Amino acid sequence: MFKGSITAIVTPFSAAKSGKNSGGHSAIDENKLRQLIDFQIKNGTAGIVPCGTTGESATLNFDEHEKVIEITIDQVNKRVPVIAGTGSNSTEEAIMLTKQAASAGADASLQVSPYYNRPTQKGLYEHFKAIAESVKIPIILYNIAGRTGVNIEPDTIAKLAHDCRNIVAVKEASGSLDQMSRIKQLCPEEFELISGDDSLTLPVLSIGGKGVISVVSNIVPADVANLVSAYEKGDFKKAKELHYKLLPLIKAVFLETNPVPIKTAMGLLGMCEPDLRLPMCSMMPDNLEKLKKALKDYGLLK
Repeated sequence: MFKGSITAIVTPFSAAKSGKNSGGHSAIDENKLRQLIDFQIKNGTAGIVPCGTTGESATLNFDEHEKVIEITIDQVNKRVPVIAGTGSNSTEEAIMLTKQAASAGADASLQVSPYYNRPTQKGLYEHFKAIAESVKIPIILYNIAGRTGVNIEPDTIAKLAHDCRNIVAVKEASGSLDQMSRIKQLCPEEFELISGDDSLTLPVLSIGGKGVISVVSNIVPADVANLVSAYEKGDFKKAKELHYKLLPLIKAVFLETNPVPIKTAMGLLGMCEPDLRLPMCSMMPDNLEKLKKALKDYGLLK
């Protein structure tokens, strides 16, 4: 069910301000979000992740979080799976968000490992198990120690995969192919490995991965989808060509903390406003020039 190029979609904001509880933030641009979703699906994207890191989930309030997920489910209209980002470093909060997403019709939930409080492996196991037991929809673990401060070890992932029938996949952003290989070795055959790093999509496919939850696909969805599709069809030459074509652009959209560069790129390309919520801020001038060059070299920006 969860394979191919899956886009961790940005949350577009408009110039208008939200209500009194928003802290003066820009409002969510619902029409633009719907347009971006259609653009993704028309270009071969196999799934949409609203309210992930790329969607600035950390600075959405609960009402906005629920609204973005509901808009996405409505606009997708069953054309591809919607994997709602509903993780938290509070188990109770993650359960609440996941239940809301399940009630709204999300096809699955993406659960980031708890950040800042840095639980033990036992704590991680109990956290994810409690969430999985609270809903019937599939759960995809999200392992990104660089942002959370804690790694979900392969043994812990395997225990969760064996003990919780609806924990069905992991988005792996550890950067370690050794760790990912170990996960494939320990987990049930049907448990899916999904790349969490755009630059590692092809290597992850080569060790048994099924696709990528992608950032760069926000601007080049067809190329990312075609890379995964080519590999699945055994056209390794084409997959490798697309990998090396995408690589400079991928490096550019990670010049600064995600989603700063990708949203800036979308602003430059006229896809949505480049507005970010603090503490995310505009790019440093030298990095902005590097991003513009990458977009021009790719043929996206004149």
